[in-house]
Amino acid sequence: MSRTPLQRPRPSMEPTRPAALVNAALVAAALGWLLISQFYYDLPRLPWLPALILAALALGEGFAAYTTKARIERRPGYPPPDPLFVARLVVLAKASSLVGAIFGGFYAAVAVWLFIERGRNVHPAQDLPAVLASVVASVLLLAAALWLESACRVPERPDESGKPPADQAN
Repeated sequence: MSRTPLQRPRPSMEPTRPAALVNAALVAAALGWLLISQFYYDLPRLPWLPALILAALALGEGFAAYTTKARIERRPGYPPPDPLFVARLVVLAKASSLVGAIFGGFYAAVAVWLFIERGRNVHPAQDLPAVLASVVASVLLLAAALWLESACRVPERPDESGKPPADQAN
């Protein structure tokens, strides 16, 4: 009885699916609309802090994407990447893309509700800029996270493409 050599398992992590992000954003938007329509007038002014935090995260992930891509491509002046660190960046990117979609959907629904309500009261008009900034920062975080995820991909080597080498072709 011959034994087959143990084969290395193929990586099981897949790229983030756009449908998952859209679904998360839609659920968050529905929840945001429900919450803001029920409790808005009981709340204090909406803060700018979420927009600043999401923008800072987007900036950090954009920088990480740029440097990681340069390290993986072995550009001059960039040391080779630590594989474990790159794996952690992928996990961060996948989580951040989901966070960006959730916050983006939530704040988009809040922004639409505030836009509708601003004609009836001054309070919604004052909160609209902070909420719109949060929507923009959420979209930036989503984009930076997807860029970081794509930057962490290992470039395909010619011998891994599934094609036989030229000297073995029939």
